[in-house]
Amino acid sequence: MTSHQREVLRYVVNGIAATAVHYMVLYTCLELLGMKSAGLANVIASSAGISASFAGNRYFVFPGQRTAFFTQATKFAGLYISIALVNGAILLVWTDVFGLNYSIGFLIGVAVQVLVGYVGARKHVFTPAAGVEAVAPLSQRAGD
Repeated sequence: MTSHQREVLRYVVNGIAATAVHYMVLYTCLELLGMKSAGLANVIASSAGISASFAGNRYFVFPGQRTAFFTQATKFAGLYISIALVNGAILLVWTDVFGLNYSIGFLIGVAVQVLVGYVGARKHVFTPAAGVEAVAPLSQRAGD
């Protein structure tokens, strides 16, 4: 398996974990707390999913990057807030306007997130700072 394939696999694993966090919070808001708007509940749930996704991307998917935490967090927040707003709009229209099942709307939003998220994270967020070399993850260093 190539280095890129391992990275994509880690991205998928991280995405599944972050999506689970997102969905659990969405379910909690709608089913346990009785929120009336799936769109608003999804915005709240997105915050939890985005936080889980950032931690996983920084430390698990792209661990070799030395860019400052604040720089990565700011870029990641911008990327994922944009994605979350699109995701929330999809759920708002799908569920609140058309009255369709929120789980299906959620999956449509996740598909959009996956398509945009990896490329944005790889090309915009977790890139080495100018003049700074990326550090190979421990699993790829000599002697392993």
